[in-house]
Amino acid sequence: MDQPAAEMYILGKLRHGLPKERTYHSFSHTLDVYRSVVAAAVQEDIEGEDLDLIRTAALYHDSGFLVSDHEHEKVGCELAREALPRFGYSAEQIERVCTMVMATKVPQQPQNHLSKILCDADLDYLGRSDFFRIGTTLYWEFLHYGVVKDERDWNELQVRFMTQHTYFTELSRAIREPVKQKHLQMVKDWLVNNP
Repeated sequence: MDQPAAEMYILGKLRHGLPKERTYHSFSHTLDVYRSVVAAAVQEDIEGEDLDLIRTAALYHDSGFLVSDHEHEKVGCELAREALPRFGYSAEQIERVCTMVMATKVPQQPQNHLSKILCDADLDYLGRSDFFRIGTTLYWEFLHYGVVKDERDWNELQVRFMTQHTYFTELSRAIREPVKQKHLQMVKDWLVNNP
């Protein structure tokens, strides 16, 4: 398995192929998730093939947006199944990557530890200091695609989403959840102060 070459291949596709209107589901988001996955993997003592596969899954988790706005996780798996054999990935390794990618579909439902790490990395920003900056990119994307109509609609959606969201790993529960709760309260306060 030539994981570095597989990384370079999909990174090139993502860098040049994602629609500019994808202000959140962008090349930058993919790199952010990748960095979060690697950091969590170090903390969780993930190494060897497991590390290679979760890194690959991080890069493919939103790759479906290269082709389709709908069911992008499923489409990303199709892209992985098409590309990864060229880099020496076995059918079993590709299915493990796809299991992780599919787990990121909202509502997230990870069935194994690596999927839990990827899901937490995908929504890591909810509990980070750059929450509002990154959230703004999602707001603009949702506005463009008609998911929300204005800032109030967006913040109501954020409250619903953050209330239902859960982190899956002990690491994220300890580090990200308390900060996420502060952000949730700030969004609720905004709604109260902007009727």
